[in-house]
Amino acid sequence: MDYKKTNAPLNTVTRDMIELSQDTGNIYETVCIIAKRANQISGEMKHDLEKKLQEFASLNDSLEEISENREQIEISRYYEKLPKPTLIATQEYAEHKIHFRNPSKEKLNMD
Repeated sequence: MDYKKTNAPLNTVTRDMIELSQDTGNIYETVCIIAKRANQISGEMKHDLEKKLQEFASLNDSLEEISENREQIEISRYYEKLPKPTLIATQEYAEHKIHFRNPSKEKLNMD
């Protein structure tokens, strides 16, 4: 996923949690949904970054031989400028792009 194309803000934004939690009816549940999605996004971003940086890794580097690599620095800067995973997850939740379910509520509704 290209996280640069998301319309999530780059800075922290104050949100009305009552309005955000209208779908679930519970602020805690809403925060848990957003947090779980943020963890997923963070894991994906970390995996992508590690995969890109592995191209630059060499097996027999010593401390003296390590030199700055411009491409490596640019990749790191790109990931630093991306919106934080929590902001992306909150934006996805607000835009109803996150599918979630609560098995315990589903079980109560079946009884």
